[in-house]
Amino acid sequence: MKKQTSRRIFMQQSGALGAILATSTAPAILAQDSPGDRIVVGVIGMGRGRGHLASYLDLKNVEVSHVCDLDPTRLGVGEKLVNGKQEHRKVKAVQEFQRILEDRDVNLISIALPNFWHTPAAILACQAGKHVYVEKPGSHNPWEAKQLVAAARHHKRKMQMGNQRRSMPYYREGIERLKGGVVGDVKFSRCWYLNARPSINKGVYGKPPEWLNWESWQGATPERPFKDNLVHYNWHWHWHYGGGELANNGIHALDVCRWGLGVNYPERVTCNGGRYTYDDDQETPDTMYATYHCGDRGANFESSSCHPRREEEHPFVSFYGTEGTVAFDGGGYSIHDLKGKELERVKGSSDQKPHFQNMMDAIRNDTPLNSEIGDAQISSMWCHLGNIAYRTQSSLEIDPASGEIRNNAAATALWKREYRPGWDKKLAL
Repeated sequence: MKKQTSRRIFMQQSGALGAILATSTAPAILAQDSPGDRIVVGVIGMGRGRGHLASYLDLKNVEVSHVCDLDPTRLGVGEKLVNGKQEHRKVKAVQEFQRILEDRDVNLISIALPNFWHTPAAILACQAGKHVYVEKPGSHNPWEAKQLVAAARHHKRKMQMGNQRRSMPYYREGIERLKGGVVGDVKFSRCWYLNARPSINKGVYGKPPEWLNWESWQGATPERPFKDNLVHYNWHWHWHYGGGELANNGIHALDVCRWGLGVNYPERVTCNGGRYTYDDDQETPDTMYATYHCGDRGANFESSSCHPRREEEHPFVSFYGTEGTVAFDGGGYSIHDLKGKELERVKGSSDQKPHFQNMMDAIRNDTPLNSEIGDAQISSMWCHLGNIAYRTQSSLEIDPASGEIRNNAAATALWKREYRPGWDKKLAL
């Protein structure tokens, strides 16, 4: 009977692979370094990964060789999305991530797994000689952010993070105009995430479903008992697995803020809020306000994930300059003067394919990546630092050259997580 996969299948596969690689001294299997015009992709995680498939199947001379997930239902959906849409290749649905790494035809691993799997999966892919497209935030904590970049550099692999707005034409045009002075000198940026998420309720501990290899799903994270309100999505709201709304959606908005402001690491970070709406298992805040001081400019992120505040009508990201405001939303950007008069409105598409095409161009032609992992992980660090400030109820002083936390033992203790035996060494160079 054919094995099937889902986000969890990938976890199973990766868990098994991790055990193999942790004890093996055999050299990594290398993918072809010169794939020519054809690029072969393996996609891991059939939740968000279905969006990856939709883009890859629309790109010229790109073939999807594998779909991978722990959940048989999700795996089957991914398989059906691909089969019949490729002229020369039938997709393989697998549970074992190792099988994709061993396939010498595969040039690119596309990772759409839970956050706590991003860095381990990406580093294993680099070790196997594959290029990597990894969903945001790419890392679970600051230590992983540094290790991820180091792995890409050491193995000389192309690695793009899924901050798709970096490749959307209207964002690129608007940011270029912003930096060109369309509203003068930009001093501050604000961004918002508003939603009406329901309660995750109180989970029940017990035996995982038969299809779920719980050990593999957990991957490099220390063992915890199965709870029935974690899979497939609500791991986001538990610190052991996720990074709350900052790492889930804040990464998209703060990345645009940092891009437009032209800044790297902040100098000071604060974050306040709480879990106000429901009395349930969620550990991360549903309402929060994170602020980043970057010398002569700054930014903040505001989230209200359980109350949509529809009457407020916020844009996605706003930039405030000495001569006006530039605001971005899902359909374009607008320019206003200091009196609030709209001077111009530019419409644009939120199609994500340009970001995946940029990845292909980088592999084929060495085109610069629009969200290259080194720069992308600085944005992820903003999210990690905001969460650390929230969890320690402190104002973090940051070294703007390295992103490291200064003179705060409680905060520094959250720089790195604990790993299952052998994993921290495997992730280190």
